[in-house]
Amino acid sequence: MYFDELPISDELLDAVDAMNFTECTPVQEATIPLLLQGRDLIACAQTGTGKTAAYILPLLDNLLNDNHKENKINAIIMAPTRELAQQIDQQMEAFSYFLPFSSVAVYGGNDGPQWAVQQRGLQRGADVVIATPGRLLSHITNSNIDFSDVRYFILDEADRMLDMGFLDDIKKIMALLPEKRQNILFSATMPQDLRRLAKQMLHNPAEINIAISRPPESIKQEAYICYEGQKMSLLTKLLKEKKLQKVLVFVGKKQKVKEMFFALKKQGLNARTMYSDLTQQERDEVMLDYRNGKVDVLVATDIVSRGIDIDDIPLVVNYDVPHDVEDYVHRIGRTARAEADGNAITLVSEQDQRYFSKIEDFLGYDINKLPLPKELGEAPEYHPQKKTEKKRQARKTSYRKDYRKNSKNS
Repeated sequence: MYFDELPISDELLDAVDAMNFTECTPVQEATIPLLLQGRDLIACAQTGTGKTAAYILPLLDNLLNDNHKENKINAIIMAPTRELAQQIDQQMEAFSYFLPFSSVAVYGGNDGPQWAVQQRGLQRGADVVIATPGRLLSHITNSNIDFSDVRYFILDEADRMLDMGFLDDIKKIMALLPEKRQNILFSATMPQDLRRLAKQMLHNPAEINIAISRPPESIKQEAYICYEGQKMSLLTKLLKEKKLQKVLVFVGKKQKVKEMFFALKKQGLNARTMYSDLTQQERDEVMLDYRNGKVDVLVATDIVSRGIDIDDIPLVVNYDVPHDVEDYVHRIGRTARAEADGNAITLVSEQDQRYFSKIEDFLGYDINKLPLPKELGEAPEYHPQKKTEKKRQARKTSYRKDYRKNSKNS
């Protein structure tokens, strides 16, 4: 389906055309007609499927055609992180370029003047509020904000919000909203807690499921089987040999981000970091330098895997294997964007083999395993099933010992 086949306003079509959007993605084709009808919706769709436009376009069209009050908050879009809130805000500005609607992005990590800007937007009634839960609650606590005219309530990446502990915050915000409103929930997964929240929040919802997309063939996927202690030497060798700008290295924990940064700097590599402890100003500065090619290597946690939109990243390195298949797809999806080719290399230690095996099972094929450079020593064998079986047997043995011990004591 093409966007000009959708029953949306000419002003919106002009904005879509200006952004060079022509054909709807599957999630847009499935959800936009339902949302234009005013239906509540629960949709499973990963980042990168065009889901932001899937709810912004019908939201703006509905605002254009309903009899909402001016200078009142009419819609709230909740996002788990400031990076995603910023990204949504940018798309909101682009799609509403030819429309008379205002929006305000409300997220933490910024200074006092930015708090005042957010407060004015909330109190004066921006048409659309894009917010992280914690920051919006802070404004609710400290300011007089009127939510009585909110007609649209959208949760984006709802599963991540629950993972980050925002369930109670979301419920507190929901309690302040009018009961009659359109509710929209987008999530990559649908855990039980989220199902319970959806039952409280949604009324006779339509359900859409867009399966996890496999990585495009334009991404060359490779792996090294190695010991944990070989990883840093291997990474340094790869970075020095390839001499690329805008390499993105993912690690599992923020403490390791700092350690790797200092190790790479010692090797003379131009590296920067991105993780949750940075202030918003620090994050903006890092991303600006990275976007402009002033940073050769960005070491980051998964905070970047869903919230970065840069077209010319040539190489993604998974220093740690993600434990979730979707995280792997999100991570390596940062390369090979905008019809370019890209390379994704994963360093697989012994303890990560079972997670890497799950990724290969999902993909339906084996990822090419490259030989470890000779100077790094011998590599471990790749036998994820054998290691899983050993752990299972160890658990059984431990259970039997505990059982015998408890039997003697009873």
